Amino acid sequence: MNGANENVAALLPECALVTAAVVGLLAGSWLPRRRQWAVAALAAAACVTGLAASAHTMATGRQQTVFSAAFAVDGATGAGRLIVLGALLLVLAVSAEPLRHHKRETEYYVLLLLSAAGTLTMVGANDLLTLFAGYLLASVPAYALAGFAKDAPGTEAALKYYLMGALLGTTMLAGTALLYGAGRATGYAALHTALPTAPYALVAVGLVAVLGGLLFKSGAVPAHFWVPDVTDGVPAPVAAYVTTLPKTGGLIAAFRLVHEALPGETVNWPLLLAVVAAASMTLGNLAAFFQTSVKRLLAYSTISQVGYLLMAVAVATRSDLAQRGLLFYLAAYTLTNLGAFAVVTELPHARTLDDYRGLARRHPGLAAVLVVCLLGFVGTPPTAVFLGKLEVFSAAVDGGYTWLAALAVANTVASLFYYLRWLAPLFRLAPHDRPAEVQAALGRWSAGAAYTAGAASLALGVAGGAAIPLTLGPLLR
Repeated sequence: MNGANENVAALLPECALVTAAVVGLLAGSWLPRRRQWAVAALAAAACVTGLAASAHTMATGRQQTVFSAAFAVDGATGAGRLIVLGALLLVLAVSAEPLRHHKRETEYYVLLLLSAAGTLTMVGANDLLTLFAGYLLASVPAYALAGFAKDAPGTEAALKYYLMGALLGTTMLAGTALLYGAGRATGYAALHTALPTAPYALVAVGLVAVLGGLLFKSGAVPAHFWVPDVTDGVPAPVAAYVTTLPKTGGLIAAFRLVHEALPGETVNWPLLLAVVAAASMTLGNLAAFFQTSVKRLLAYSTISQVGYLLMAVAVATRSDLAQRGLLFYLAAYTLTNLGAFAVVTELPHARTLDDYRGLARRHPGLAAVLVVCLLGFVGTPPTAVFLGKLEVFSAAVDGGYTWLAALAVANTVASLFYYLRWLAPLFRLAPHDRPAEVQAALGRWSAGAAYTAGAASLALGVAGGAAIPLTLGPLLR
């Protein structure tokens, strides 16, 4: 591997998104409002280009570090690219009807592209400065997306999102400075060599500060306070985005950081992450129990799901099952979460659990997708999340955290309660005084995205044996 390699072609997926954002912003200044959809088509083309380039790289097996080893193109990067770009395509489809003919339609798609480019930068970051640059690029456009509607709930959500992101971003930068002071480097390979002889307190504080920023992107405890308010206050397509794509970037970045830069004997970071995972899954489930808003229920659900995902990060260096469990679970969660949010987007007037009463009779296809997605969150076979949980729980046991796996199983069983609170009304008769507009469908694109995500979740669960080998490439220093 050539550390000074400056092969720009290795960054084709990231370059495709940034190029589409710049071209789309310029084109949107000239396009009439009724033809702003062309920018969405350009964004979709960039995603397809990135997917094709990522698939080609993974098929050829070429792995490398580029730009003085600041960015790694390896198995985890390839899987992360496929997850992010595939998810972005679904988000674009979900956004089609709500954004049609909007006066700022172009800006919306440009912000999505830039934030996704930042997420991809975090996925492959092999240097603390590259990681922080990716954090900023992923975060700043997302703040603008949160306030895109310019209404009171959206403005409040954007302010909370920004303030927490700025606070933890500053903390992350301070942690980067501390780790640089301890290891005299920002590259993961150099840190791996230097940190064992550095002062313990300096490394511990620096690590906690850097992880604070990554936990914010992931929506994990204790950096989770923004998740319910932002998810509930922003438009459903934006909520689908902020509860899905940033998690992929944050969790893969955290996995690479602890696996590549921090020897196990430096500080006891596995126990720290295990405690954070336990707190996230438990708090998320408890807070979701009696929610009546569908978006807030999904918000607390996503916090609990991050807890399960963090189990793999906690045993990153202790189990060979950790990497494949994390990446497969991320793919499964992404499809399942986007499927649920696609249904919420398709039914914009159904805001509470009771509004979904009788959905199976009025919209049987959407009800079927909700059944697949909500039971998928629990981990019901043959959905993909079932295999993802099986892999992650096995990795936790293999890594010596049997207590954490047992707690995760207990939380999984408990979560069935609040998912059933949403599922049960689907098959009950709607009251006669309920106006039909409550379950009025928005259009075809959101429904198509819902059907695609639900079917893909089932297909990935059935074909998991073929998909899991794609996550096995080694990480590069």
